[in-house]
Amino acid sequence: MATENPPAPAGPTRGDTRKGDRIFLGLSRGSGITLLVIMAAIAVFLAWRAALAISADEANFLTAFEWDANADPPRFGIAVLAFGTVVSSLVAMVVAVPIAVGIALFISHYAPRRLATPLGYVIDLLAAVPSIVYGLWGALFLVPHLTGLYAWLDDYLGWTGIFSYEGGAARSLFTAGILLAIMILPIVTNVSREVFRQAPKMHEEAALALGATRWEVIRISVLPFGRSGVISASMLGLGRALGETMAVATVLSPSFVIQASLLEPGGGTFAQNIAAGFKEAGSMGRDALIASGLVLFVITLLVNGAARLIIARRKEYTGANA
Repeated sequence: MATENPPAPAGPTRGDTRKGDRIFLGLSRGSGITLLVIMAAIAVFLAWRAALAISADEANFLTAFEWDANADPPRFGIAVLAFGTVVSSLVAMVVAVPIAVGIALFISHYAPRRLATPLGYVIDLLAAVPSIVYGLWGALFLVPHLTGLYAWLDDYLGWTGIFSYEGGAARSLFTAGILLAIMILPIVTNVSREVFRQAPKMHEEAALALGATRWEVIRISVLPFGRSGVISASMLGLGRALGETMAVATVLSPSFVIQASLLEPGGGTFAQNIAAGFKEAGSMGRDALIASGLVLFVITLLVNGAARLIIARRKEYTGANA
């Protein structure tokens, strides 16, 4: 006589599952809406205070080469700040990205495990160092030791005008860019390393089976797969370089003059100017600094939006086409 199957263990009912899904959906949706509300509140506050300052500004806010927001009437512009922010960030990207990609490739495809693991830990620790520590190191060590590099650049590239150097302390946008490059190096390296590790092993093994060298495997398999990841990592590093404050303030001699040479003191950045001028600023001066912060806010949003668009257009980063 056949025995009956034991009853299946009782599980969550369909109604309970739907209830849990609704709760999770509500929490997720609420978190997303909260983030959007916070971003909108920041944007509205910055735009409101910026409008008050710009309406009272007697100079052209976008093109003026001066900053005297506490005067009566106030005169200020962001031309020098925009130039300094963009130039120092570009210098940081040109220096940091190739080195970061090389380190990421070395850790993920060249170094033995006993060396790759501690090297990865060191990179992670560099990402956790506070920016003021980088700034103190830059002011006390980097600035005095860059004069030799400045003289070398002046000897061989001074004819371009961009790298002419007349002596003095190396407190320029080029120094700020090098310091920013050191600061964003761990970020770009860590993200690029994780992207390279996700490269399809079947593609690498197929290339090796066809007789490709290790570099050829990286060139035809790893780099194409990780291109969008490297770009997004670079954009992430660029976002930090654009908004860095204390480190830049400690190594830069700010002035509202745009120098043709990157090695001459002068210029400034949005974040550095806000940190340096907020304490002495009056009511209108604070509104002027907030107006410059609004410009930096918009630039940062555009940078992050560009990174998202690049990732969305390259589906292989997500492994969809692997």
